[in-house]
Amino acid sequence: MKNLIVILILLTSVQMFSQTAGNTGLSFLKFGFGARNSAMGDVGNSVSNDLTALYYNPARLSLSENNEVMFTHNSWIQDVNSEMFGIKTFLFGLPVAIGFNVTNISDIEVRQIPGEPISKFDANYFYGSLSTAYKIDNDLSVGVSLKYLYEGLLNDESTGFGIDFGASYLLPVDGLSLSASVRNLGSMNELRNESTKLPSEIRVGPAYNFKVDNYKLDFIIAGEYQKYFDADNHLNFGLEIFYDKLIALRGGYQTNYESRDITAGVGLLWGNLKFDYSYIPFSLGIGSANLFSLGFKF
Repeated sequence: MKNLIVILILLTSVQMFSQTAGNTGLSFLKFGFGARNSAMGDVGNSVSNDLTALYYNPARLSLSENNEVMFTHNSWIQDVNSEMFGIKTFLFGLPVAIGFNVTNISDIEVRQIPGEPISKFDANYFYGSLSTAYKIDNDLSVGVSLKYLYEGLLNDESTGFGIDFGASYLLPVDGLSLSASVRNLGSMNELRNESTKLPSEIRVGPAYNFKVDNYKLDFIIAGEYQKYFDADNHLNFGLEIFYDKLIALRGGYQTNYESRDITAGVGLLWGNLKFDYSYIPFSLGIGSANLFSLGFKF
């Protein structure tokens, strides 16, 4: 019971940090890290069991005892591209992870009147993060991530800082866990005349992992409630079917988005090397997003 109380404290404490209503920026902070999580409806808060926890829920960094490196390429819609890199090791018995995200939007057109653009420019975004986790006992872990943020638009630049908190609890039922995170609390300096608000959010949800040994199958089913402080809320669902620790099929569903809902992907594991791919189709003629991840444990 006391472990569940820790998660409840995490959830209720967000009122101390919540922002006033209004639009937010820095949407690149909403992109998932790792094609596995994106393929499963972006339920990484509940299912991340590797280095990608530094992005979704730092508490879950304690669930893996390996050193890791990972690279993700995200080819999003509308000429948005992100490169993400992370590395995890252990220091004084605690997991420590460093992550980087470089996002670029190219060839944004500048116009004063209808017609040919006067010029074009790129928008550039970056964050660097430092994360760690601590096991309170065998069932409950907590974690924190600190972020340095940068945005550059035309001739204007701004920097800021963000912080994430997370908790993960292994429930008495074998294979069942409950995780919660509060992400992107913080602020930016002014970009020309006004500072950009961070897309602060809260996530909470369970995940259930079970095996069918006769068929060499591992299943993970997860769901999450996701709420942006001053925007819509979403329900995210994910499924993974892993055969013989070799190949994984994944799918997901996300609610309350205007132009997307279904996600899908595959994964391949060869020893300590893994490759993941996810595909996210958009409606309204927007196109589709493709994510590729390559990770190595050592």
